[in-house]
Amino acid sequence: MRYFLLTLLLILFSAILCFGFVLAFVFLPQQQQREVVEVRVERGEHFSSVVQSLKERGVIRNERLFSFWARLSGADKKIHWGLYRFELPLSVQEILDRMRLGKGVFYRVTIPEGLTLKEIADLLGREGIVKRDQFLVEASNPELFRQFGLEAKEIEGYLFPNTYYFTPFVTEREILVAMVEQFQRAFTPQLRRRSREIGLNLKEVVTLASLIEKEAGAEAERPLVSAVFHNRLKQKMPLQSDPTVIYGLKNFSGDLTRKDLRSPSAYNTYRIQGLPPAPICNPGLSSLKAALYPAPVPYLYFVSKNDGTHLFSASFKEHDQAVKTYQSKRRPLTRP
Repeated sequence: MRYFLLTLLLILFSAILCFGFVLAFVFLPQQQQREVVEVRVERGEHFSSVVQSLKERGVIRNERLFSFWARLSGADKKIHWGLYRFELPLSVQEILDRMRLGKGVFYRVTIPEGLTLKEIADLLGREGIVKRDQFLVEASNPELFRQFGLEAKEIEGYLFPNTYYFTPFVTEREILVAMVEQFQRAFTPQLRRRSREIGLNLKEVVTLASLIEKEAGAEAERPLVSAVFHNRLKQKMPLQSDPTVIYGLKNFSGDLTRKDLRSPSAYNTYRIQGLPPAPICNPGLSSLKAALYPAPVPYLYFVSKNDGTHLFSASFKEHDQAVKTYQSKRRPLTRP
């Protein structure tokens, strides 16, 4: 009987030691040396390969115990792909939690309001997030338009300005999808109802918003600029917006000339009636709302005051005087 009790105690003691060892392995840091290690987990990579990478990079000491605990806790089937930066020392549980929750390295990039598709491609290319040319190729893929039910033949206008977080493995198409999805979330059912109320379809709203984005220098002026364009559309007056002309030019020198204003581009709103055929940039939410809710004013013209704001006029006589006041040293062009 005494031998049985001793054996039982030894077994119990061994079990406690083993359990304590496992707990120490799982919840205590794997090493004492402080260093930062990056481990890349590829999309679809097998768990055993991930464990091997962690071992080779010195993130874990014992791959068998690590695998055992990962499978026991179910974490082995929940590892997210991505680039992980481990500030060692870390415990096994901390390592698994980070990879299970996908807390890897992200690129943070802010897309400002009013950038064109090409300017967005340039920005993302400079940040090393995309290959610029491939981004533009993906942006012209008709499948992308069909995926979101867009009537447009171009993605210009629907890449919503925002701050985004992308993994190092993100594809050009995934970035485009993320930005269009953000646009769809921002353009709420309430805004869609409003567009129907004023008789504009989605493409027309976004196109008008893109003009407002390019013309309005101050936030408070967006509804006023919108009112000018709405009033001109109602009176069948050309919109005469310089940014539309610039968008349609293949090579813009930086100084809009009278020759440019006579260009036969479909975007030249000095020559065409109504809105240009598509958006000229990617507008933000303020411009989208301004396009749908113009200020109740009779203005038909505006001129820059050279300080980021404009002077608005209801008649050409008032506008002509404003041009003489604020643009006397600049080219005397008649425009909104």
